[in-house]
Formats: sequence, structure tokens, C-alpha cells
Amino acid sequence: MAEDEPGLDPLKEDARLTSLDERLRQAKSEEAIRSGKARADGDRNYRLGNRVLAELIGGMVGGALIGWVLDRFLGTSPWLLLVLLFLGIASAFRNIIRISTQRSE
Repeated sequence: MAEDEPGLDPLKEDARLTSLDERLRQAKSEEAIRSGKARADGDRNYRLGNRVLAELIGGMVGGALIGWVLDRFLGTSPWLLLVLLFLGIASAFRNIIRISTQRSE
């Protein structure tokens, strides 16, 4: 029965509101560019990528270097080099996973 009763027709979207929304969006975009906030996301991602790369390279090189030095002193070549290299890689991946699961601010 409620379907047969006359009701209000939905209003058509006003062109002025659409124009206002578009101008607001444009003004916010220009303000973000002017204040430098538009590049903040790109800079943050660049820094995060560099940090991940540094963790990976640092873990591998650090583990290999320490293992090589200990192998030279203890005469256990190449076992400590291999063990510490793999420990460095595991540590680097653990740090990368920890970095990637942090909430961005």
C-alpha cells in the first residue's frame, strides 16, 4: 500500500553543488602543492625504501664480514662465514617485516 501512495520525487543534483565540489577539490590540491604536503607521501615512501635496502645490505654485509673475521682468527673457514651470513639475512628480513607492519603516522 505504501508503494501506491505519492511521495517526494528525488531531487536532481544541482549543477552549482557539483561546480563547488570541483572548485574545493582544486583549491585543496593547489594548497597542498603550495605548502609542500603533496610531496610528503612520496618522500616518506622513498625514505622507507632506502631504509629497507639498508637493512638488507647491512645485515648481509655485517654478518658476512664478522663471520669472515672470526673464521680467520679461529680457523673454521667457511663455517662461521656461512652461519653469520644467514643470521644476518634472517635478522634483516625480521627488521624489514617489522618496518613494513608499523602503522604510518
